[in-house]
Amino acid sequence: MRIDHLQHFMAVVEHGGLRAAARRLNLPQPALTRSIRALEKALCVALFVRESTGMRLTVRGQRFAARAGRIVQEARRLLEEVQISQAEYVGEVSAVLSIMPHLSLLPSALPVFLKAYPQVRLQLREDLLPGVESALRDGGVDFYLGAQPDQLPSAGLSLHRLCDNHRVVVARRGHALSRATQLADLVGAQWATTAVDYNAESDLLRVFASRQLPAPQVMCRAHTALSVLTAVAHTDWLAMLPRQWLHNPLNVEALQVLPIRETLAAPAIVLVHRSDSPLTPPAEYLCDLLMRALPTSAPGA
Repeated sequence: MRIDHLQHFMAVVEHGGLRAAARRLNLPQPALTRSIRALEKALCVALFVRESTGMRLTVRGQRFAARAGRIVQEARRLLEEVQISQAEYVGEVSAVLSIMPHLSLLPSALPVFLKAYPQVRLQLREDLLPGVESALRDGGVDFYLGAQPDQLPSAGLSLHRLCDNHRVVVARRGHALSRATQLADLVGAQWATTAVDYNAESDLLRVFASRQLPAPQVMCRAHTALSVLTAVAHTDWLAMLPRQWLHNPLNVEALQVLPIRETLAAPAIVLVHRSDSPLTPPAEYLCDLLMRALPTSAPGA
């Protein structure tokens, strides 16, 4: 299995067929076909289902693509690092992250990025996808990484589902409900919500309604991480947050996870960028560093 086989495979995945991928690679289509067949032969696995409308990944092909894409990215980055001095790279990266990546992914990614690109300026913004679609489309923002919204982005943007996620219920340390083991134990408690979506309160209400429990009383609607953390740490309010929030050392001392046994689904984590333009080397590098810190569960389709 050669790196060019993986590059050819990912081109077919991204473009949906041999003809378009061959044009993108500036490669004769028969040569690309032979490369894909050689890869499948080496793996003893069918990666694609050939259809009249193009090439569709098999189940094993989907799993292989999740890994192969990262290998191809690393190979391309390695070549860039040899050919371009990162220390002399001057530019700017503008990234929009939802609250979870800010708290759990950025702390480990940022020092590594700054060491590799010391002269690249960063613009980091906490927001959700619907609020930054136009900026992504016009190039003002390089990429969005965070919670998947209810509505998929419009044409011109590519969305990649990276992993599933789930929530936990958090409270200040020493809270009277710190030993609660089910949502029913929390009936009557007061809550703070955060902007997982633009209707976060309704999201919380749905969780309780699905278990036929009385509607929770929402006392605070916070739109930034700092607001909700301060609110929960200094009151008896509860919050339902993505589990990675408590991985941040800034939160461990002030907050605790209640041992609720029910599984509380959270929006998937997605990456969104322009579909017609590749990321710059520093933007791609920052994006990759953030993704390395994601949960270890298998990526979604």
